[in-house]
Amino acid sequence: MTAGGAPEVLGGGATAVGGRARNEDAYLAEAPVFVVADGMGGHVAGAEAAGAAIAAFHPLVGAVAVTPSDVERAHLESRRLVAQVQAEVGAASGTTLTGAVAVMHDGSPWWMVVNVGDSRTYALDGGMLRQVSVDHSHVQELVDEGYITPDEALVHPDRNLLTRAIGDDIPEMDAWLVPQVAGRRLIVASDGLMKEVEDREIGDLAGLIGDPIEAASALVELAVGRGARDNVTVVVADAVSTTAPEADPAPWSVWGLEAHEDTTPSSRRRGGS
Repeated sequence: MTAGGAPEVLGGGATAVGGRARNEDAYLAEAPVFVVADGMGGHVAGAEAAGAAIAAFHPLVGAVAVTPSDVERAHLESRRLVAQVQAEVGAASGTTLTGAVAVMHDGSPWWMVVNVGDSRTYALDGGMLRQVSVDHSHVQELVDEGYITPDEALVHPDRNLLTRAIGDDIPEMDAWLVPQVAGRRLIVASDGLMKEVEDREIGDLAGLIGDPIEAASALVELAVGRGARDNVTVVVADAVSTTAPEADPAPWSVWGLEAHEDTTPSSRRRGGS
């Protein structure tokens, strides 16, 4: 940790317009905040909504010790700012929001991963890539209920149908505390990456490149090189700090501890107003 007691983290991001007329993604990759927003494609002011959601997290940049409550407040502020965009343009607009903020909780550093929508946050450990966030999408619900397989979800006609977004009337987010452990890398991406690059490839490439900014850029370039049809945004973050084994995540759900890993949809803590 730094001298002030805050988690020591580093990272960076990259974005590309891909096959769209404009880039409706936005991201923030400045310690301790590493988040991505994907403005609702086809909606008025999607780019403005994504920018507004990210703007809500800017006050946390450079903070000495962010708490989970600070992240909750930033999430609620993102909803207020997106609602303001909706009022200004006189039409529906919205955005996904996912990523990680380095926080202090129970005297120890953690990642707080948040998610609304179908952009994704992954954890890469020793070459193994695991999805931390759970997509808020119609096809994810079909997968959860056993009607289709994950592979079928990739080509399902309703794969772009979201069940939650910043800008809807559900004032909640999914949130987990993720231990900061040696070698763990977080990868945050808009769905433009996953449309072109398989999870296995994401993990392989992100694990080969040490510098997080270069890793993010390489993933974006890979998707674009394959003819990305959508905007592509990737943020990569590494932690230098480590979470103490005895640190208590309560009242938050914890993700990533072998002894009591907590990743099922029913266990997600949802923060709201």
